[in-house]
Amino acid sequence: MLEIANLVVRYGPFLAVDRLSVSVGEGEIVGVVGPNGAGKSSVVKAIGGLVKPREGQIVFGGASLAGLAVHERVRAGISIVPEGRGLFPAMSVEENLMMGGDPLDDRARTAANIERSFAMFPILKERRWQAAGTLSGGQQQMLAISVGLMPDPKLLILDEPSLGLAPIVIGEIGRALRGLRGSGLTVAIFEQNAKLTCSVADRIYILASGVVRHHDAAAALIANPDILDHLV
Repeated sequence: MLEIANLVVRYGPFLAVDRLSVSVGEGEIVGVVGPNGAGKSSVVKAIGGLVKPREGQIVFGGASLAGLAVHERVRAGISIVPEGRGLFPAMSVEENLMMGGDPLDDRARTAANIERSFAMFPILKERRWQAAGTLSGGQQQMLAISVGLMPDPKLLILDEPSLGLAPIVIGEIGRALRGLRGSGLTVAIFEQNAKLTCSVADRIYILASGVVRHHDAAAALIANPDILDHLV
């Protein structure tokens, strides 16, 4: 579904991503793991159209994304949950969810997807009229993931979903993401937390200094944790 080939991203003289190639098949959950500064967010921004690659191709659903505006990529079926969550802090939980469902232009589906979010994260139902900015960090991340799911995307991209969260909340986020397996949704997770990513993903790419250093099945990396310790 997503094919990235020889991607190069620069910020002036700084090389953030160096000829990166990553593929995500339809229905897969794929993780890209790396430390802070590895280039993960630059890849996400290139997919979303927020930065223009210097070289390389990004193909989604068989069509190049080159030249497509951000909103056109959203309409094509790409939903990104950014680092920092991207919520409207003064708006309620439900209002944020409704904003996420706006591309559907279907009130019945929007309502059904809100209920799906409440089933996935029951605490959001309890807080449905609370301003998003007053939620805990973990609750905000749950809301951000739910907002990302609202438009029924073909591809959900998560950028650092565990950043700054307590271990118990990370576990709940992992449970929810594993619940997406078998739903037909394709997911790409860009994350520092290798343990979380390996528990959720089918395959893992290990990224360092903008370069893919290793690629393997998540189960193989769980069985050989020294690889992660050495490369991440």
